[in-house]
Amino acid sequence: MRLTDEQCRVRFAGARVARLATIAEDGSPRLVPITFAVVGEVGASDVVFSAVDHKPKSTAALVRLRRIQREPRVSLLTDAYVEDWAQLWWVRADAHAEVLASGAERDTGIAFLQRKYEQYRSQPPVDAVIRFSVKGWSGWAAGEPLAT
Repeated sequence: MRLTDEQCRVRFAGARVARLATIAEDGSPRLVPITFAVVGEVGASDVVFSAVDHKPKSTAALVRLRRIQREPRVSLLTDAYVEDWAQLWWVRADAHAEVLASGAERDTGIAFLQRKYEQYRSQPPVDAVIRFSVKGWSGWAAGEPLAT
């Protein structure tokens, strides 16, 4: 069954990990898992934040950040897979991304990420934050939608 925007937002916000789809320089899609936090009210402009965090990386100057600066149109995907296929669902947020190196909005994003993830409370991100302005929600669930 197709999910409403509100149902999509609820499922998306409750997920622990999303996949970020960006476009590589050659036009091919690239996916990477991210942690995230949703901000905003249903019916208003939804914003999603993610951060370059302390998990081991060769550099904080991630390729995904350069891709976003070159092409800010992205998609975020969350889903649930279980062996009982009646419980399957997915939600996609199509968004405009912006890399925030500093400022109040970056700090706001970190605060929301800290509320969601214990790891960020003990070791807050110190590098860039990505702000995703959601332009549209789409989703599907095999079974009954979650109560909202």
